[in-house]
Amino acid sequence: MCKLAWGISLILLLLLGAMGYTFIIKGETITASDGRSAIVLAEGERDLVLNEMRSFLQAVQGIISAVETNDMAEVAKQAKSVGLAAQEGVPASLMKKLPIEFKKIGRGTHKAFDQLAMDAADLGDKNQALKQLGELMQRCIACHAVYRIDSEMPQAPKP
Repeated sequence: MCKLAWGISLILLLLLGAMGYTFIIKGETITASDGRSAIVLAEGERDLVLNEMRSFLQAVQGIISAVETNDMAEVAKQAKSVGLAAQEGVPASLMKKLPIEFKKIGRGTHKAFDQLAMDAADLGDKNQALKQLGELMQRCIACHAVYRIDSEMPQAPKP
Protein backbone atom coordinates (compact mmCIF):
# COMPACT_ATOMS: atom_id res chain seq x y z
CA MET A 1 0.00 0.00 0.00
CA CYS A 2 2.82 2.38 0.89
CA LYS A 3 4.60 1.72 -2.43
CA LEU A 4 1.38 2.43 -4.31
CA ALA A 5 0.95 5.75 -2.50
CA TRP A 6 4.55 6.70 -3.25
CA GLY A 7 4.09 5.72 -6.89
CA ILE A 8 0.94 7.80 -7.24
CA SER A 9 2.64 10.72 -5.47
CA LEU A 10 5.60 10.50 -7.85
CA ILE A 11 3.35 10.44 -10.91
CA LEU A 12 1.38 13.44 -9.64
CA LEU A 13 4.60 15.31 -8.89
CA LEU A 14 5.91 14.64 -12.41
CA LEU A 15 2.59 15.75 -13.88
CA LEU A 16 2.69 18.97 -11.84
CA GLY A 17 6.27 19.59 -12.95
CA ALA A 18 5.36 19.11 -16.61
CA MET A 19 2.37 21.43 -16.28
CA GLY A 20 4.46 24.00 -14.43
CA TYR A 21 7.07 23.92 -17.18
CA THR A 22 4.45 24.28 -19.90
CA PHE A 23 2.35 27.00 -18.28
CA ILE A 24 4.93 28.97 -16.30
CA ILE A 25 8.24 28.63 -18.10
CA LYS A 26 7.60 27.71 -21.74
CA GLY A 27 4.29 29.45 -22.32
CA GLU A 28 2.44 28.92 -25.58
CA THR A 29 5.02 29.45 -28.29
CA ILE A 30 5.88 28.03 -31.68
CA THR A 31 8.84 28.71 -33.93
CA ALA A 32 7.75 31.32 -36.47
CA SER A 33 8.77 31.41 -40.13
CA ASP A 34 11.26 34.20 -39.35
CA GLY A 35 13.00 32.10 -36.66
CA ARG A 36 11.61 34.02 -33.69
CA SER A 37 9.41 32.49 -31.02
CA ALA A 38 5.80 33.28 -31.81
CA ILE A 39 3.67 33.68 -28.72
CA VAL A 40 0.23 32.45 -29.75
CA LEU A 41 -2.59 34.40 -28.12
CA ALA A 42 -6.31 34.85 -28.53
CA GLU A 43 -7.17 37.99 -30.47
CA GLY A 44 -8.19 39.98 -27.36
CA GLU A 45 -5.02 38.92 -25.51
CA ARG A 46 -2.89 39.90 -28.49
CA ASP A 47 -4.64 43.28 -28.59
CA LEU A 48 -3.88 43.80 -24.88
CA VAL A 49 -0.15 43.04 -25.32
CA LEU A 50 0.16 45.21 -28.43
CA ASN A 51 -1.69 48.04 -26.68
CA GLU A 52 0.84 47.82 -23.84
CA MET A 53 3.68 48.09 -26.37
CA ARG A 54 2.03 51.14 -27.95
CA SER A 55 1.81 52.65 -24.46
CA PHE A 56 5.58 52.17 -24.15
CA LEU A 57 6.10 54.00 -27.45
CA GLN A 58 3.78 56.84 -26.44
CA ALA A 59 5.66 57.21 -23.16
CA VAL A 60 9.02 57.20 -24.98
CA GLN A 61 7.78 59.96 -27.30
CA GLY A 62 6.48 61.93 -24.30
CA ILE A 63 9.79 61.51 -22.48
CA ILE A 64 11.80 62.71 -25.48
CA SER A 65 9.55 65.76 -25.89
CA ALA A 66 9.79 66.54 -22.17
CA VAL A 67 13.59 66.18 -22.17
CA GLU A 68 13.75 68.59 -25.10
CA THR A 69 12.00 71.27 -23.00
CA ASN A 70 13.85 70.22 -19.83
CA ASP A 71 10.53 69.35 -18.13
CA MET A 72 11.74 66.60 -15.81
CA ALA A 73 8.41 66.45 -13.97
CA GLU A 74 6.80 65.46 -17.27
CA VAL A 75 9.59 62.92 -17.89
CA ALA A 76 8.75 61.36 -14.52
CA LYS A 77 5.01 61.42 -15.26
CA GLN A 78 5.43 59.76 -18.66
CA ALA A 79 7.78 57.08 -17.32
CA LYS A 80 5.55 56.37 -14.32
CA SER A 81 2.56 55.87 -16.63
CA VAL A 82 4.14 52.64 -17.94
CA GLY A 83 5.78 51.49 -14.71
CA LEU A 84 4.87 48.37 -12.75
CA ALA A 85 1.45 49.75 -11.80
CA ALA A 86 0.48 49.64 -15.49
CA GLN A 87 0.96 45.87 -15.43
CA GLU A 88 -1.79 45.32 -12.87
CA GLY A 89 -4.93 43.71 -14.16
CA VAL A 90 -3.26 41.47 -16.74
CA PRO A 91 -5.40 38.31 -16.73
CA ALA A 92 -3.84 35.12 -15.36
CA SER A 93 -5.06 33.33 -18.49
CA LEU A 94 -2.76 35.58 -20.53
CA MET A 95 0.19 35.38 -18.13
CA LYS A 96 0.27 31.57 -18.33
CA LYS A 97 0.65 31.77 -22.11
CA LEU A 98 3.73 34.01 -21.93
CA PRO A 99 7.16 32.36 -21.70
CA ILE A 100 9.12 33.13 -18.54
CA GLU A 101 11.82 35.08 -20.40
CA PHE A 102 9.19 37.31 -22.02
CA LYS A 103 7.67 37.93 -18.58
CA LYS A 104 11.12 38.75 -17.16
CA ILE A 105 11.83 41.24 -19.95
CA GLY A 106 8.39 42.82 -19.55
CA ARG A 107 8.59 43.12 -15.78
CA GLY A 108 12.15 44.46 -16.03
CA THR A 109 11.01 47.05 -18.56
CA HIS A 110 8.19 48.25 -16.30
CA LYS A 111 10.63 48.44 -13.37
CA ALA A 112 13.15 50.36 -15.49
CA PHE A 113 10.46 52.92 -16.37
CA ASP A 114 9.71 53.28 -12.64
CA GLN A 115 13.41 53.84 -11.98
CA LEU A 116 13.56 56.44 -14.76
CA ALA A 117 10.55 58.20 -13.19
CA MET A 118 12.20 58.27 -9.75
CA ASP A 119 15.55 59.45 -11.11
CA ALA A 120 13.95 62.15 -13.26
CA ALA A 121 12.08 63.47 -10.22
CA ASP A 122 15.02 63.16 -7.81
CA LEU A 123 18.00 64.06 -10.01
CA GLY A 124 16.44 66.28 -12.66
CA ASP A 125 19.26 65.30 -15.04
CA LYS A 126 18.09 65.06 -18.64
CA ASN A 127 21.31 63.35 -19.76
CA GLN A 128 20.73 60.62 -17.18
CA ALA A 129 17.13 60.30 -18.38
CA LEU A 130 18.28 59.91 -21.99
CA LYS A 131 20.86 57.31 -20.94
CA GLN A 132 18.18 55.31 -19.12
CA LEU A 133 15.81 55.69 -22.06
CA GLY A 134 18.50 54.31 -24.39
CA GLU A 135 18.88 51.28 -22.12
CA LEU A 136 15.11 50.82 -22.11
CA MET A 137 15.01 50.88 -25.90
CA GLN A 138 17.66 48.14 -25.94
CA ARG A 139 15.22 45.99 -23.95
CA CYS A 140 12.56 46.57 -26.61
CA ILE A 141 14.97 45.71 -29.40
CA ALA A 142 16.14 42.53 -27.62
CA CYS A 143 12.58 41.37 -27.00
CA HIS A 144 11.42 42.04 -30.56
CA ALA A 145 14.47 40.18 -31.89
CA VAL A 146 13.37 37.01 -30.06
CA TYR A 147 9.56 37.18 -29.89
CA ARG A 148 6.56 38.07 -31.95
CA ILE A 149 2.88 37.96 -31.04
CA ASP A 150 0.59 35.86 -33.25
CA SER A 151 -3.16 35.33 -33.09
CA GLU A 152 -4.66 31.92 -32.63
CA MET A 153 -6.21 30.66 -35.82
CA PRO A 154 -9.96 31.23 -35.62
CA GLN A 155 -12.01 28.06 -35.43
CA ALA A 156 -14.00 27.24 -38.55
CA PRO A 157 -17.74 27.45 -37.91
CA LYS A 158 -19.36 24.08 -37.34
CA PRO A 159 -22.00 23.09 -39.91
